[in-house]
Amino acid sequence: MKESIKKKADHYIAHTYGRYDVAFVRGEGATLWDSNGKSYTDFVSGIAVCNLGHAHPGVAKALAEQAMKLVHVSNLYYTEPQADLAEWLVSHSFADKVFFCNSGAEANEAAIKLARRYHYVKGDSKRDTIITMAMSFHGRTMATLTATGQDKIKEGFAPVLPGFDYVPYNDIEALSAKMSDRICAVMLEPLQGEGGICCPDPGYLKNVRDLCDQHGALLIFDEIQTGMGRTGTLFAYEHENVPPDIMSLAKALGNGLPIGAMLAKDEIMSAFTPGSHASTFGGTPLVTAAALHVVKTMERENIVDSGREKGLYLASKLETLKAKHPVAVDVRGRGLLLGMKIMVEGAQVVKACQERGFLINCVQGNILRFIPPLTITKEEIDALSECLDSVLATYK
Repeated sequence: MKESIKKKADHYIAHTYGRYDVAFVRGEGATLWDSNGKSYTDFVSGIAVCNLGHAHPGVAKALAEQAMKLVHVSNLYYTEPQADLAEWLVSHSFADKVFFCNSGAEANEAAIKLARRYHYVKGDSKRDTIITMAMSFHGRTMATLTATGQDKIKEGFAPVLPGFDYVPYNDIEALSAKMSDRICAVMLEPLQGEGGICCPDPGYLKNVRDLCDQHGALLIFDEIQTGMGRTGTLFAYEHENVPPDIMSLAKALGNGLPIGAMLAKDEIMSAFTPGSHASTFGGTPLVTAAALHVVKTMERENIVDSGREKGLYLASKLETLKAKHPVAVDVRGRGLLLGMKIMVEGAQVVKACQERGFLINCVQGNILRFIPPLTITKEEIDALSECLDSVLATYK
């Protein structure tokens, strides 16, 4: 790594990240090159963002063409790319309407606000509490870090906002005990990513849906990490055919461009009226043109089906490694959102893989997370498996 890059960044950029000593300058597909010319196979993909891989030529072309026509106007006016992307998302989901913003945290903020305003408009303002799950992750704004069920995310930011309560994930009895006429909504990830690649038990999401219906509460699915094909279906709720009332998206929607979206049924979204919520940069012509190309490419090239197949292949490789190496004790996840629990600190395994030219991630201290582009090849998966085999073999 060029020392000048590190020195400049450390001097001028806030130290909110524990950065690795590598600076990337170019990418193509699932490969990244650093400033020294070394190549890496990327099983992080910008944390489940670059589903089509790096520097996708179609996305680059869509960006360039739109940038030559119109980059930004106020949302006081209509633009065609925004309307077209909204139409695509609605036609491929449970929803009737879309609100565009710039990030996952903003999409979750919009979901929280919409849920509360919906009950307010209905004349039921006593419904002021949103239940979320332990070990969840919903963002780092004040509302979304409060919604997040991890104390470490909230440390140093007290007082957090009122109006949130928490129950363990996958515990329907605990959720049932919390339900009352004060509950505005239940908010959860259909599969917890940052929380440790935690999958719902069969029937859990349907039981949550039924509880919400029984008690008049809304169901919000945070699909920021699980959406756009990551778990093997376009949206994770499709695995059990349990549609929410509100859904948040971001990450892979723009394949690296900053875009978020909050989707809802007409009846619920109607609680948002002119002036009740807004975003200056939400859904600009530039990012929606790029995102529209992303979703159409995914559809045209059957990227979701291919990703599901690659996910099964990667999972089988991880299971083989688990059977071979005692340090690996569990493999979990769906599609290409997979985790391997190990009995040592994950950071040292991540570092060892990086030294060998493979980028992986670790959550909750000892769960290796694998979230490559959905376009990853079986040959690249085989190479990662060989790398992990050699790394895990060092732990007896």
